[in-house]
This record gives sequence, structure tokens and C-alpha cells, in this order.
Amino acid sequence: MDATDKKILALLQRDSEIAVQEIAEQVGLTTTPCWRRIQRLQQQGPISRKVALLDAEALGLKLTVFVQVKAARHDEQWLNDFARHCSAFEEVVEFYRMSGEYDYMLKVIVADMQSFDHFYKRLIKNMPMGDVTSSFAMEQIKYTTALPLSGI
Repeated sequence: MDATDKKILALLQRDSEIAVQEIAEQVGLTTTPCWRRIQRLQQQGPISRKVALLDAEALGLKLTVFVQVKAARHDEQWLNDFARHCSAFEEVVEFYRMSGEYDYMLKVIVADMQSFDHFYKRLIKNMPMGDVTSSFAMEQIKYTTALPLSGI
């Protein structure tokens, strides 16, 4: 990946609907070589997909909750069951296995506290867990889907 590829990726991260001609002009290529580079980036994996980013608040999804979970057991069956269980909830928009005091962290987006309570009851139903704690985001200070390209 060279500097031109990085410039293309930076432009596409800001707006995936930008015209190939516009990208080509901004990175100093003609349209066809630029299009070929974009195709290669899609085939090789740096561009995994193109999506529309929705505004959660405009959709009435005003509460972001970070849920941390300690595993009930540390065996493969529990880990697989837990991953499958949590991944099935549409409210869970990010899900990580962590180091440190808690084993897992889920980012959950819901409309309000009542919606979170409903989610929480479904989360813990029929799934043995250790300690579960939730932290509520009071203010979103930074949000981006753009990955840092300068270090690659």
C-alpha cells in the first residue's frame, strides 16, 4: 500500500459515494487507474464494505451503555455460547473480549432506560454470567468510523 492508496482510503472513509473522477483528481491519477486501485483495495480487504452511517439520536436511540461482563466459566463451550448469545442482540453494536478485570465489553445502543432494562433482562436470561456492570455514556465527545492511516 502506497501513499496514493492511503489518500484514496482517506477520501472513501469520509464519503463512500464520492465519484471515482473526484477521487482521481484529488490523488493525482486519471479515472481508470484510480478505479483499478479501488477495485484492488476491495479485493485485497482494506475496503471490507460500504455502508450508510445512521444517526442514532435522530432515530430516537439516545442511550449508549457499556456493559462489562465477567465470565461464569472459562471453558470453550461457555465462551462460544456467550459469544453467540450476545451477538444475536441487535442492540449490541460492538462486542469485545478484554484483558483486565472484566472479560467482555459490549457497547449497547437503545432508546432509553426502559429499553435498556428490557435488553438487560433478555441478556441475563438463561445465560450464566459472573459479575455484570453497566456504565451509561453521558456525552459523546468524539465518534468516528475513520481508521488512522498515518501509521500504516
